[in-house]
Amino acid sequence: MAIRYWLAVASRDHVRTAVDLGIAQVSHGTRPNLERMGEADGIVYYSPKTEQEGDPLKQFTAIGRIAGTEIYQALSLDWKPWRRRVDWDLAAEPAPIRPLLGALDFTRNAPNWGYQLRAGLIELSRHDFEVIRDATRRPSPDDRRYPEERHWL
Repeated sequence: MAIRYWLAVASRDHVRTAVDLGIAQVSHGTRPNLERMGEADGIVYYSPKTEQEGDPLKQFTAIGRIAGTEIYQALSLDWKPWRRRVDWDLAAEPAPIRPLLGALDFTRNAPNWGYQLRAGLIELSRHDFEVIRDATRRPSPDDRRYPEERHWL
């Protein structure tokens, strides 16, 4: 099966929890969107806000690969969200979306690009995944592709 690429939407605080746990949880913990993903698929989280009711952020906040085929339900007293294991790139840095708008297939020539993100999960092109992956990588000191202003933290 071919590798696919996904963009999930969650606040930064929820993404940090997912990275700490080594999991992906999408669409408020429902199973159907997780079933669309396959082993080794790429996944990136976009965080429109710092917290669910927090300040605007508009950054890509995590990137990784789906690890394994299992979809499992987390055990909790009041809620049982569905999850998948993810190998997160722990060296990735947050990257704002604004500088990438003209380079990404899903935003280029789409003035209302954010509307599609309301679904909580969209499929990305390989091109978009690679552009985002490049933006989240820490450049080496001799890398001249980025201006000094690239420090987005």
